[in-house]
Amino acid sequence: MDADEIKDQILKTSVNDHAYILKLAKQLKKISGQFTGTRVKIAVLASYSQQYFVMVLKLFLLKYDVDADILEGEYDGIRMAVLDKESKLYKFQPDIVILLSNYRDVREIPELMSSEQEIDRFVADQAAYYRELWERISAIQGCHIFQSNIVIPLEREIGNHEANVYYSKRTIYYLLNLELIKNRLRNVTIVDMEYIAALVGKENWFQYTSFYSSKIEYALKYIGIVCDVYAQQISVLQGKVKKCLVLDLDNTLWGGVVADEGPDGIRISPNDAIGEAYRAFQEYILKLKNRGVLLAVISKNDMETAKEPFEINKNMVLKYDDFVAFIANWNSKSSNIELVAKELNIGIDSLVFFDDNPAEREDIRIHYPEVEVIDVPENVADYIIALEKSHPFEWGSLTSEDIGRVDSYKENEERKKIYLQYKDYQEYLIALDMKGSVRCLEETDIERFTQLINKSNQFNVRTVRYQEAKIREMMYNDEYRLLAASLEDKFSVFGIISCVILKKEDRNCFIDTWVMSCRVLKRDMEKLVMNQIIKTAVQWGCNSIIGEYIPTEKNSMVKDLFEKLGFQFLERGGGGEKYIYDAMIGSIDNFVIKEMD
Repeated sequence: MDADEIKDQILKTSVNDHAYILKLAKQLKKISGQFTGTRVKIAVLASYSQQYFVMVLKLFLLKYDVDADILEGEYDGIRMAVLDKESKLYKFQPDIVILLSNYRDVREIPELMSSEQEIDRFVADQAAYYRELWERISAIQGCHIFQSNIVIPLEREIGNHEANVYYSKRTIYYLLNLELIKNRLRNVTIVDMEYIAALVGKENWFQYTSFYSSKIEYALKYIGIVCDVYAQQISVLQGKVKKCLVLDLDNTLWGGVVADEGPDGIRISPNDAIGEAYRAFQEYILKLKNRGVLLAVISKNDMETAKEPFEINKNMVLKYDDFVAFIANWNSKSSNIELVAKELNIGIDSLVFFDDNPAEREDIRIHYPEVEVIDVPENVADYIIALEKSHPFEWGSLTSEDIGRVDSYKENEERKKIYLQYKDYQEYLIALDMKGSVRCLEETDIERFTQLINKSNQFNVRTVRYQEAKIREMMYNDEYRLLAASLEDKFSVFGIISCVILKKEDRNCFIDTWVMSCRVLKRDMEKLVMNQIIKTAVQWGCNSIIGEYIPTEKNSMVKDLFEKLGFQFLERGGGGEKYIYDAMIGSIDNFVIKEMD
């Protein structure tokens, strides 16, 4: 098998099929150098044997189109590799460092009956050790760190009393996990191995025979589950995130078929065991919506029939307005899912599909393999855990803009109503009463700035990804200017919706990065941003502004951006096209966005 065939196989393989996963990983190892995905350098340092982890991680990264060059550290070599400035770690200069720690790293635990003050002091010292590791690794420019938390072991030397006293080992491990969160640097992601172990069951997780014989921390049958979690977290750094959950209705959001039983006859009542399970699932979905996940419906139904339960049945937790797209017709779900992506102006690979019908799931898998299709269990009581195990909505961070995303999509309906009142698009833009601002990046904006750069694909001129550590470094470098643009209109306050990174190169101002949220496209925002780019270039004493377009599968919409803004074609090379703008020409004035006070 070549790399593409192996990728196709791992996409179809359950994370629980560890025997086949190991077989694929070994085959992949034999064909190193045949990949076409995003190239990332990763160092893996562990307190236990990492051979299988490294091999399977590379396989699962292929699933997310990431080609990893992995440095495998020595056994139990975290301290040695990080504290020695001459180690292979620093010569390798990785983009990502993975630290796989375990509870055995916590040595010389305070004696029984130790005071709370002694325990707190001990835990603080342990947390300080991890922070020192992170700070030293952070000297590697732009490096992001994935730190596993501590999986609390099963053994209890004082039995149930461990749950009643502050000095117990279990309490100490628990407190240390909390301190890791409190001490976490901005370029550190804590990977919740404690949750993964609890999910599969710790009696299954810990395989002491394997540890003593091979120094493997957990049962090898969970290698797929673990590596998929890490691979997905890494893919998030590369901008690969899911944004929308697409749901069926009958026997998915409620029990029964609404066309047969009527809106009041479906099973959603809290007084019915099955109905209560569906309500619990709806409550879970609502929580996803409230954290910024977009919800959509695709149902084989008449539209009015599909809407009736949301309007009539008082037991419904979800309401019609909770959905940003609602499609009910008799067309194939594979054709309708494409409509959802177009309506929301997001990539079809941003969608997650949840449908109780296996035939419908297979339809989506065949036509759109890039859509994540959840294997829905037969029992509704297991729906929530099925989504949890798939963990599709990993974003790496959560911002206020995420929380308000659903409202901004709903407010688009009001904008559409205004749009229909005007034949002239420019008059429509004026009617929106838009106000915008472009300012230098501030500390409070860094998280959102980083997120937008790594999630934006359509309006992204070069599709270069930067992690927070690198962005912070550029922010305080006089050779760079980082610009954050915000927008509001009569319906919404969008917050930061466009990010620009400029670099001074002699007398030229180079546009290293320019991204914009898909929620505000075709609003003339690029003209307001361009004016600030011009101002920055003039302040720097630059004669010219250089823009570059590097094509990808998703950013064709900005192919003509520079020409539309008045740039002249300069040259081709390096996989892209460069354009030049005379900074002395001055600002652009033919747009309707007012500058905020």
